[in-house]
Amino acid sequence: MILGLLAEQGPMHGHQIRRTGELTNAEVWGGITGGALYAELRRLEADGLVRPLREEKVGRRPARTVYGITAEGRRELAVQREAALDALFPSADPVSVVLLFAADAEPRELDERLAARRHKVKMQLDAMVSERTLLTEQGVLSPMAIAAFRRGELRLEAELRWHEEFERQRTGSRRRSGGRVRVVRQRDDPPGPAPGPGGRTAQ
Repeated sequence: MILGLLAEQGPMHGHQIRRTGELTNAEVWGGITGGALYAELRRLEADGLVRPLREEKVGRRPARTVYGITAEGRRELAVQREAALDALFPSADPVSVVLLFAADAEPRELDERLAARRHKVKMQLDAMVSERTLLTEQGVLSPMAIAAFRRGELRLEAELRWHEEFERQRTGSRRRSGGRVRVVRQRDDPPGPAPGPGGRTAQ
């Protein structure tokens, strides 16, 4: 984000970069906070990807350092752009890891946590749609920014549909089993301790 802004819009100080992040809702679609931007600017400077050009002071405000992108920064931006466009999905998916390896330890707790997660997804989707609608009406968003918003919205909509489908599957499975959870032990597994009250394993 920082390298792209400096390459396309020219030199900027940290406050301008942070303000751009706020206007484009960077914290929602990228988890980018204002404090993280300032820390990243310092790291990029240490790596030689950006460099301070001058100090600007307006009124009684503290002096602000204006940064520009370096030639090495432009090469790094090209590398990062190619890597981002080649990536289909993040390599790590924590929810899938839970479903594959830790889903049925506490079935009721899992259902409650997934219901809470579904609510958070719905809230985030509603907030993103409202923000895009407002910023579009104000004429703040470029066509590319609108496209980025819509991509985020569609991903959240897909996640919400998955939650609803999985919840229906879980409900149907419980009805077929009469509300009981069956534990299937592989033939070669050693016998474990018997379940205690409430279905918990006695220790």
